[in-house]
Amino acid sequence: MIRRVGTQATLDLSKDARIDARAVVSPQAQLAPDVTVGPFAVIDAEVVIGAGTTIGAHAVINGPTRIGARNRIFQFASIGSDPQDKKYRGERSYLEIGDQNVFREFCTVNRGTANDQSVTRIGSHNLLMAYTHVAHDCVLGDHIVMANCATLAGHVHLGDWVHMGGLSAAHQFSKVGEHAFIANNTAVTRDVPPFVMAVGQPAEPHSVNAEGMRRRGFTAEQIRNVRNAFRILYQSDLKLVDAVERLQALAASQPEVRVFVDFIGTSTRSLVR
Repeated sequence: MIRRVGTQATLDLSKDARIDARAVVSPQAQLAPDVTVGPFAVIDAEVVIGAGTTIGAHAVINGPTRIGARNRIFQFASIGSDPQDKKYRGERSYLEIGDQNVFREFCTVNRGTANDQSVTRIGSHNLLMAYTHVAHDCVLGDHIVMANCATLAGHVHLGDWVHMGGLSAAHQFSKVGEHAFIANNTAVTRDVPPFVMAVGQPAEPHSVNAEGMRRRGFTAEQIRNVRNAFRILYQSDLKLVDAVERLQALAASQPEVRVFVDFIGTSTRSLVR
């Protein structure tokens, strides 16, 4: 059940003790009955917040933004503000967030722009640590970790289970495939295939994220298959077209390699090499 709540001047706190008296909540916002809002938080119009979500003190949520269930937004986070794009002219744009995400202190997430799909999307079960930034039009999957101060420029896509180390950054329009690991202080300027560990400024392919794969239930054989795909792509001295042709043959019987090959086909900024 979703209901509308008023500002502190009209809110009946005897019936709604979960919303602090010092919070400012627009009458046009829609909050599930059990949403908790801390002191001095500001929730703008056209914000929808799902059941069990907690909004910390001094957090600011602007709309249009839709937030799913059981998210936790810590103090001083800024969610759903205008995109930091000089081409933005106030056009209507959106932010969509799934379930059970954690946004730590001073995390910033911006809405989309008309230059893309007009929406920034974040999936579920993600952890965005302190001072992380998700710019306009980014698309994040599920189970992602962005460590402290990791930064995404506009239009970046992160696949499921991506881990971005502290102080790492991704260039606009770049893509990072599922289960990839971006080391701390790494600068992603081109696309990083699934399962790859990227290191450096600019990022270079270092190895396969074997430990992450093991933790997520991949078998030893599947990890060997991905290691072999990595060797073909990066250590065989083959031209990209020839490496992809060889990988295509393996992908017919190895689904994990199929993920690798399919990602290469979607690359627009070229691959880290």
